[in-house]
Amino acid sequence: METILIRYRVRPEHLAEHLRLLGAVHEELARTKPAGLRYLTVRLDGGRSFVEVAQGPDLPGPLPAMESFQRYRAGLDDRCDELSMVECTVTGSYGFVM
Repeated sequence: METILIRYRVRPEHLAEHLRLLGAVHEELARTKPAGLRYLTVRLDGGRSFVEVAQGPDLPGPLPAMESFQRYRAGLDDRCDELSMVECTVTGSYGFVM
């Protein structure tokens, strides 16, 4: 199972748009329930910094085909003033569904 961690900070003028686009991704995931994909978004301190974790057997899996993800990803580089993506390995977890 692959795990990808994405860390980024959204520019203040794009925060409302970003939250709307990200919400649409999570709504589509909830509606379509793609098998084997796990996708978590955490907003740090209620601010502009976010961490996303995607996990699945074959990432990016169904994400690129999703309309909401295409809209979300299309302007992500422009909305952010920091962005990094790394593959990672979960080495332990307690009570967290992964």
